Amino acid sequence: MAREQLQLPSEWHGISFRVRYQENDPMGVVYHTNYLNWFELGRTEMIRDLGFRYRDMEAAGVLLPLIDASLSYGRPARYDDRVAVYTRIVNFSRLRIDYEYKIHLLADEDRNLVGDASAVGPRITFPDGAELPGEPLTGGSTKHVWVSREFTPVRLDKVLPQLYDSLVRSLQ
Repeated sequence: MAREQLQLPSEWHGISFRVRYQENDPMGVVYHTNYLNWFELGRTEMIRDLGFRYRDMEAAGVLLPLIDASLSYGRPARYDDRVAVYTRIVNFSRLRIDYEYKIHLLADEDRNLVGDASAVGPRITFPDGAELPGEPLTGGSTKHVWVSREFTPVRLDKVLPQLYDSLVRSLQ
């Protein structure tokens, strides 16, 4: 795979949902570790939109552990806010994948612009440079490596070529 043929970063994949009561701390704002859970939701749904499920990847013996995470907080999300998690791939190879995330507060008029996390079917995508609906709250990134069940590095193109090809196609 020549790096020149990949369009990185990828398009943004957007999903939305309402903040649940249990995600808030005593100050009434979303507890900081929940943003990492939301990042996971974003990348899981992005992979699902490509036709794969994490459960099937793992059944095929491919795991995707987190090796680095970064968060930057702007404004907090609060109970019952409708938020969008935007996810995109910023680095991809046979051995690793890195994501970027943006979490936005959605106004009532924005709620139909981003797919609902509980809905069936593909979510909405936004090209790089497009204005993402909602007010920015939090951003971050994660880095992952493809490994076997024994946690030894694997080449995705060798052990799960269908997923590898689907990711490459999504980046062209």
